[in-house]
Amino acid sequence: MNIKPWIQAARLRTLPLATTCVLLGGAVARAHGLDESSLSRFNPVILSAAITVILLQILANFANDYGDFIKGTDTAADRQDRALASGQLTVSSVKKGVVVSAVSAFIAGIVTLILAFVPGVVSGNEDIALHGVRMAGLGAFGVAGIVSAIRYTVGKKAFGYQGLGDIYVMLFFGLVGVLGVGLLVAHEIQIVWVLPAIFSGCMSVAVLNLNNLRDHQSDAISNKQTMVVRLGFQGGKYYHFAILCIGWTALLLFFRGPWEVGMWRGTMWYALLALLHARHAVDVYRCQDPATLDPELKRIALSSFLVALFMFMDQTLNT
Repeated sequence: MNIKPWIQAARLRTLPLATTCVLLGGAVARAHGLDESSLSRFNPVILSAAITVILLQILANFANDYGDFIKGTDTAADRQDRALASGQLTVSSVKKGVVVSAVSAFIAGIVTLILAFVPGVVSGNEDIALHGVRMAGLGAFGVAGIVSAIRYTVGKKAFGYQGLGDIYVMLFFGLVGVLGVGLLVAHEIQIVWVLPAIFSGCMSVAVLNLNNLRDHQSDAISNKQTMVVRLGFQGGKYYHFAILCIGWTALLLFFRGPWEVGMWRGTMWYALLALLHARHAVDVYRCQDPATLDPELKRIALSSFLVALFMFMDQTLNT
């Protein structure tokens, strides 16, 4: 089997951004202060959660490749970077890939829940009923994430074709991702964690919006009603600027607001990354050729991942 088309379909450049919510969730939970039992399972839970999120992103990428091809949005004439449109994979093989990645994500999610909650229950140090509720709630969100990853472009009422993709991304790669990981690690949620969750969600929405800005002409022809198609190319650029502003404002409030969120270092690095995003926003605003936006995807995805990585390393290596 030729593995290269599958690597292409998995879109590896999207995977670092997918783990941003896991790193942020782990960082805020660690900064909150963990007891000895929490610290003993901190790394296994974070690793397992990261694997689960990566599998969910791969699932979404396989499903997007399939859904956009079936609907005629991706064609051989304009999307040679897609495995199906370019003819490198068959429809049946990608459908199998969707099933395998969905099952893998489900299993990884179950393992994550076991690592997070079972040790405390077995030792008798934590409430079984309360953990059962937490596990059921997180499990339900996990299943919803799997279904939503598929339904983003697959089906008659696919989220991405109704302009709901931004909400899906904000929810699962922002609020659910960060708060869920925080709950897995700390077994509680602090309301202030919503702020880094908003940052994570906004950066993921920004990457999605860049895709939509780049592809808005073909999306409109295929009746894919993304936010950019609804707002127009210029309106989509204003929307992009607003997303970045909301995300960075939320993170600034987290660091500088009137609440206890632990000790955070590396302010200079965050400032430099914020300036990089500001320059990115200017470049997007000035853009007249959608095709030139492709390099911006990598810039915003990797820099957002670096913010989360710095926060995670700050709390795991210096405390």
